[in-house]
Amino acid sequence: MTTLDHIRELLHLVAGILIWPVMAGLLGLAALSIVVLGAYAREAWDRFRGSKPALAAAMARLDECVTATSSDALDLRLERALQQEERRRWQSIARLRLAVRVGPALGLMGTLIPMAYALQGLAEGNLPALASNMVTAFAATVIGLAVSVIAYLVSSSREAWVRADTQALAIHAEQVLRASALLKE
Repeated sequence: MTTLDHIRELLHLVAGILIWPVMAGLLGLAALSIVVLGAYAREAWDRFRGSKPALAAAMARLDECVTATSSDALDLRLERALQQEERRRWQSIARLRLAVRVGPALGLMGTLIPMAYALQGLAEGNLPALASNMVTAFAATVIGLAVSVIAYLVSSSREAWVRADTQALAIHAEQVLRASALLKE
């Protein structure tokens, strides 16, 4: 056996080990996509009806800045609260963007690894192994792409919501600041 043959066997062994975490990751992302889709549908329904509980809670947190016992000026407390709120909202979208990229990568890995076993089954004349591995390979591709599409659509829509909510929060903060100034006069 040559050195190249040893390297090939090592690569085949590593790929065989990687198939389990890849498939587990795909199943986890698929389950997470279902949860994300459900949460998105709920939030979309609430917004359609004119209810925005997350925005109302954020506005209440801004209102609490008036009564805070911090030594900072009110405008600084409001700015800090606005930035924290915006950061929290964008972090949830960043996780979705990660799924947009990771889903197809895991799908591709979940495709190529079983295809190697399918080709090996073909070379040995083992048609059931060929068919089984090809089904696994194509299923991995479909799941990876489905995860990516769901994450992309949800993140795109939520980005618009975050922008609109951020504007509403900024206006609310300005109103809180003006109301506080009027009370001091």
